[in-house]
Amino acid sequence: MEVAGHRISTAELENAISLHPNVIECAVVPMPHGIKGQVPVAFVILRGVQPSEQLEKEIIAQADKYIGLIARPAKVYFVEDLPKTRSGKIMRRILRKLLVKEDVGDISTLANPKCVEKLRQLLQV
Repeated sequence: MEVAGHRISTAELENAISLHPNVIECAVVPMPHGIKGQVPVAFVILRGVQPSEQLEKEIIAQADKYIGLIARPAKVYFVEDLPKTRSGKIMRRILRKLLVKEDVGDISTLANPKCVEKLRQLLQV
């Protein structure tokens, strides 16, 4: 993704966020931004703790520490599950389309298609 003229790898940002002890898994996707072009948005699955503003700040600080301020996620969504194929690959395409409120298309190949509706409800707030 390209944030304010800087190329940032989503995998690198996901790795930095995953180093937090309360994070099981995460996915980072770009969201359009009027000034910066794109900004990262993180979808995070937590390890047995409740989501909080403090935890969101810690995860953002994690990205700041390992990559830099330019890679700071604009938003962190705490989710129960991520859309994955049967082989376990996270479908970031679906997350991107949900963020910009586009049709996600065919989700019949997902191992967990019900999570798409939960994500859609979360993003409506």
